[in-house]
Amino acid sequence: MAQHSAGPPIEPVPDPALPPGIDDNQVFRTLFAAYPDSLIVADASGRIVMANPSAARLMGYEAAELVGMNVDALVPDSIRPRHAAYREGYAHNPRPRPMGTQMELVARRRDGSEVMVEIALSPLQSAGLPLVVAAIRDIGAYPRVRQALQRARYAEHVAQLGRLAVDTRDPQALLQQLPAMAAQALEAEMALVYLLEPNRLEFRLAGGIGMLPTEGLGTRVANRPDTPPGFVLAHGEPVIVADYREEKRYAVPPAYLEAGLVSAVAVPLSERGRTIGALTVRSRAAKRFGEDEVRFLQSLSNLLTTTLQRAQTEEALNHAQRLESVGQLTGGIAHDFNNLLTVIQGNLQVLEELPALADDAFGQQLVAAAGRASRRGAELTGKLLAFSRRQVLQPAPIDVGAMLTALADMLRRTVDQRIRIDVQVAPDCPPALADPGQLESALLNIAINARDAMPDGGTLGFRATPVDGLPAELRHDLDPMGTPDGRFVAIAIADTGQGMSDEVRERAFEPFFTTKEAGRGTGLGLSTVYGFVRQSRGAIAIDSWVGVGTTLTLYIPQPARQADAAVDEAGGAQAVPEGLRVLMVEDDVEVRTVVLHFLRLLRCEVTIATSGEQALLALDPDARFDLLLTDIALGAGMRGTQLATEAQQRFPDLPVLLMSGYSSDLLASTGAKPPPWELLRKPYTREQLAAAIARALRTG
Repeated sequence: MAQHSAGPPIEPVPDPALPPGIDDNQVFRTLFAAYPDSLIVADASGRIVMANPSAARLMGYEAAELVGMNVDALVPDSIRPRHAAYREGYAHNPRPRPMGTQMELVARRRDGSEVMVEIALSPLQSAGLPLVVAAIRDIGAYPRVRQALQRARYAEHVAQLGRLAVDTRDPQALLQQLPAMAAQALEAEMALVYLLEPNRLEFRLAGGIGMLPTEGLGTRVANRPDTPPGFVLAHGEPVIVADYREEKRYAVPPAYLEAGLVSAVAVPLSERGRTIGALTVRSRAAKRFGEDEVRFLQSLSNLLTTTLQRAQTEEALNHAQRLESVGQLTGGIAHDFNNLLTVIQGNLQVLEELPALADDAFGQQLVAAAGRASRRGAELTGKLLAFSRRQVLQPAPIDVGAMLTALADMLRRTVDQRIRIDVQVAPDCPPALADPGQLESALLNIAINARDAMPDGGTLGFRATPVDGLPAELRHDLDPMGTPDGRFVAIAIADTGQGMSDEVRERAFEPFFTTKEAGRGTGLGLSTVYGFVRQSRGAIAIDSWVGVGTTLTLYIPQPARQADAAVDEAGGAQAVPEGLRVLMVEDDVEVRTVVLHFLRLLRCEVTIATSGEQALLALDPDARFDLLLTDIALGAGMRGTQLATEAQQRFPDLPVLLMSGYSSDLLASTGAKPPPWELLRKPYTREQLAAAIARALRTG
């Protein structure tokens, strides 16, 4: 910057009132230099002829650099023309102007930054000098103004973070930006975000700026009240540290003091009423933080937890949609395969009973092997349908305590003796409403996984307790058809095994996903459990920590009413009256042939229809049928459930037995409410058909 001549020196007017021996010129210069406000003396052209040290500090210059500059250089570019016009008008009519005129004035510092100021002008023409003294005061130095400006700055940072939270779909980006923003706004050296691990035993450093050499992203800190983040979680409220050297509430890490850190402020990160972490800012200045800083950090923490919650919800939704897509595919395949298995198993049963094979040991051996293979195929399709929530369930009230006790007794005899099995059932535990066989199979699946996770032994615990409602994080996972009163039995199966990593836990319910070596697992175990629980109008939670263990909790609805007891298959054939008149409706010709053969062996009189429309023609006013036996899926025409409804409108006392291996066929026709008819799942044997007919006749 070019320098100009300072002009003739300004001499003070002698003051005869000064005590003898005191140099009035020295008093003037001392007063000018010591005055707390910034003082600038300029001539009529706006050239600065004098500036005190306060003015130099405020503007970011040396005092000598200001001398010779035009005052226009201290005005922001945007208002410089207006300021020049004002200064020219003032030169023609100089007059005193005190501070506090409510004019919004801004000065420009050397580094380009701006500062809000108040300016008092005092012309010196009456003293014979063509000069003006400008007294400048940084209004940010006023406590109330400084607080208002500080709050405005905090609000701007919150708004900036809010825009970032809206724009980004990745919470990691927010975890990176938030600490830097907090440190900048609070003018602090360090800002850190701690997130509580799922095991709630330790914190993970998930984001930070100005970290110490002993800290880094991913660093773990124990969740204990004597650690800084643990203290915040234990109290569940903001914590202000005025001076680490005097802190007695928890143990201050020596590294803090070695780094010169003195004060700090921390607020908990809360999600759905639970503390999930802490946001901490530290400074090398003492007593640096107050209530305004706490409120600012609370605003940041709310934005962060909202973003984390949104990301978790979106991931859960995406995961559910992926599982639903796979479920639709596997369910469709299993549906077709069940029809094939019905034909295969039915014909094998016919072959097994042929007189020509009665004395043929080798033939019987081949038939038995084929029968075992078909049953394994039926089990596989059952698992696929369980995952896709399309299996046929027969829910009934279950004594959970008795089931867990029996299962534990069986496991004690079969698993490694180094595994201790413990059962705890609440004294007031009510029954659970589910398919008994499927629930027992689900619990056994989980227990087997737990056994495999504890090769060196451990503890396998079963716990059952009644609960009112689901945990908040599971509510979105429950179908809208959930139990109206929201009462469940929570069945938890916990092991002390190897645990799962986050990646494995996220995929645990996917079909065909397994961590077991080849040949030791199909990957359908937990996916089957997931599908069964969801189809039972329940929910499932999984908590797992590497090296600690895994807990799966099944939330099974409590029954609204007692269900009817099932008829034992062994007596089914005897319960089917001879000469029973059956209207059988089946569109698959090969399945129809097998079912017709079964019915004739049961000595039934059978009328066949290949569609619902054809069956309605047979149901004329003079029809005399004892049972309507119909598949649900009947091609492109009327569905079996529609046929059953129409048939019972014509003949209210006509018993109905539905056949299907695909329960969504049933729900698509009847909605959420279970139909009043007996349902027989495919594939089935002749004995199972007979038992189902007996139940239909008894309840119809």
